[in-house]
Amino acid sequence: MDWQIHAQDWAVNLLQNHAAGDKLRHAYLFTGPEGVGRQTMAIKFAQAINCTLPPEPGGFCGTCRDCRQLQSLTHPDLSLLLPEEGHKDILIDQVRDLQHTLALAPYAGAYRVALLPDFHRATTQAANALLKTLEEPPAKVILLLTAPTPEGLLTTIVSRCEVIRLRPASIASTQDYLVSQRGLAVEKAFLLAHLSGGRVGAAIRLAEDPAALTRRQEHLEALLGLLPGRFYERFKLAESLSKPFDKARQQVGEVLPIWLSFWHDVFLRASDDSLPLINVDIEDQINCVASQISGQKARALVIAHEAALQHLDAYVNVQLLIETLMLQWPIVTPS
Repeated sequence: MDWQIHAQDWAVNLLQNHAAGDKLRHAYLFTGPEGVGRQTMAIKFAQAINCTLPPEPGGFCGTCRDCRQLQSLTHPDLSLLLPEEGHKDILIDQVRDLQHTLALAPYAGAYRVALLPDFHRATTQAANALLKTLEEPPAKVILLLTAPTPEGLLTTIVSRCEVIRLRPASIASTQDYLVSQRGLAVEKAFLLAHLSGGRVGAAIRLAEDPAALTRRQEHLEALLGLLPGRFYERFKLAESLSKPFDKARQQVGEVLPIWLSFWHDVFLRASDDSLPLINVDIEDQINCVASQISGQKARALVIAHEAALQHLDAYVNVQLLIETLMLQWPIVTPS
């Protein structure tokens, strides 16, 4: 069966070779930005090493019981490690429970598989606890970790894994894929290829969630409407994003990347950079704003929005975080 992961042929070939022969490592780390296919690649690999009816060495059928159960994350030999409800981190007790499970022989498949998505969210204690398993892995156990970058993990974790670095595809090839394989109209595929930056998984999620595209447009329109200097309305928006309190971080976590993408585009144009824009559907407004500020100011705004994203989880007063950010926006006319 085709792995159906666009523009990652080199990684598919490597993993097929590992699954087909005696090259299996006890741990693999899949890195790359969100939406590039980290978890999808890990699941396909788990299918390849446990498929009972492989059509070719290192392949998988996708239809046998093992393949179907792994795809749906219900296989009895699959352990999925995610933060517990109410926690944002993976905790040490979870890793210890996982280790007890991995000590058992496979129940139905050829290998026990531990899938640890976004392992950069593990606490230092949890990561150190996993080292014992990585240093002395049980027989017939494969660990599959994912993270945005290796730098977000302990070097001792990374050094004990086969690192698979996945990268976004080109904008053009992503657009072609969305048109030819997903049946999207050329105009929509063009927009989604830019919005996703070549991350096919992210583009597909946007295509399947029209509401997300609508919210993005609303957030951008609100931003553009506030740039002429309406400070009262800026603070009013900050207040609305901060209520209700229990949803404030989720709401701000959605809008901040959109604001960041806008200022990123402004920075590119203010600096005369030829890199493709993200928000190609508002190119005129981006050009207009970029003509009114310096590249240095645009760069400072990008850095400020990146910092706000990093501080969001730790910041007690989300409204103050947003208000402070809005005060740094220039007073410009976007059209």
